[in-house]
Amino acid sequence: METFKNALVFLFNNIINELYPSQCIICGKLYKDSICNKCYKKLEIVAKSEKYKNKSFDEHIYLFKYEGKMRNLIIDYKFNDKAYLSNFFAKIIIKNEKICGKMKSYDIIIPVPIHKKRKNERGYNQSELIARKIAKNTHELELATNCLIKEKNTVAQSTLTKEQRKQNAKKVYKLINKEKIQNKKVILLDDIYTTGSTVEECSKILKQNGTKEILVLTIAKDII
Repeated sequence: METFKNALVFLFNNIINELYPSQCIICGKLYKDSICNKCYKKLEIVAKSEKYKNKSFDEHIYLFKYEGKMRNLIIDYKFNDKAYLSNFFAKIIIKNEKICGKMKSYDIIIPVPIHKKRKNERGYNQSELIARKIAKNTHELELATNCLIKEKNTVAQSTLTKEQRKQNAKKVYKLINKEKIQNKKVILLDDIYTTGSTVEECSKILKQNGTKEILVLTIAKDII
């Protein structure tokens, strides 16, 4: 019954989003898109790139620090049935010239998976909704949702310490259809980067099975 309820909420939110005029999610004024030009200019977009030699992924790009208004929006998006905010987050990514230029050299975008039980409870995978919109607007990228799966329904990372996060993310992901990622350059999309434990585990599996290069792309980074 709970799964059915969440599916209805998700469907209802999408219908409302289509039938009624859009409004800016920052100031609330009616606007043709999810954010007005005035508020867009006020966004503190950092679009910072960090490269690694000791990680399974090669580079990480994030748009925001996980704080203030952006933190509240991400929490609403993940936990408060506001799936429509995926339009806003995807738009910010697509409008960023630095990120779009980087994405053109990649082959596949893979959203970090969540367990099927949690997806049924929430009604959607927050990373997948954004990845779908990016792939739709970036024709060079192929969306792959049938490669990585999460086999174990673990405790939410946000409730754990740094060391607990590392242990919590281990041996919970599985790769299927591995031929899709072999010799490919992959973008791994997630919502928040805190310790990097989740994307490290996903990247490790991808690299072990033949992925050529991995760019981790997140909306925000929690500076802890």
